Amino acid sequence: MSDRSDRAVQAFSGGLNCAQAVASAFADEFGLNEAVVRKLACGFGGGLAHTDRTCGAVSGAVLVLGLARGTPVPGDREGKERCYALVREFLRRFGDRHGSVDCTALLGYDLSDPRSLDAAREAGVFSVRCTLYVRDAVEILEDILQRS
Repeated sequence: MSDRSDRAVQAFSGGLNCAQAVASAFADEFGLNEAVVRKLACGFGGGLAHTDRTCGAVSGAVLVLGLARGTPVPGDREGKERCYALVREFLRRFGDRHGSVDCTALLGYDLSDPRSLDAAREAGVFSVRCTLYVRDAVEILEDILQRS
């Protein structure tokens, strides 16, 4: 467990969504304002705004990989491919650990259905499962960044 993963879990438990918690835990590393990073990541939480898609912790990690290893140069195909390779590695590792990178599969609730979303809230899955996903996303991300 790292200090950064602890901070991300605390941020998530304090009211940030999963994408915001993961991405903002790395803001300082890139000299970015944490509030700006939180805004950028806001729509990715809850399986892309409760639409039954990619886990927000995963999306937040992809944002960080883009910041860390992405290219700002138009036409830089090699730069994009290097970043894409790291994203694929992250997706593989997270998926291997949890069986999926999709929010509904991870939670067992379809967040795009208001009744299912309410049931997930009542069951407490966000505080139990999502906390684990936030922690693991940060830890996998730290390892990838350290090795790349």
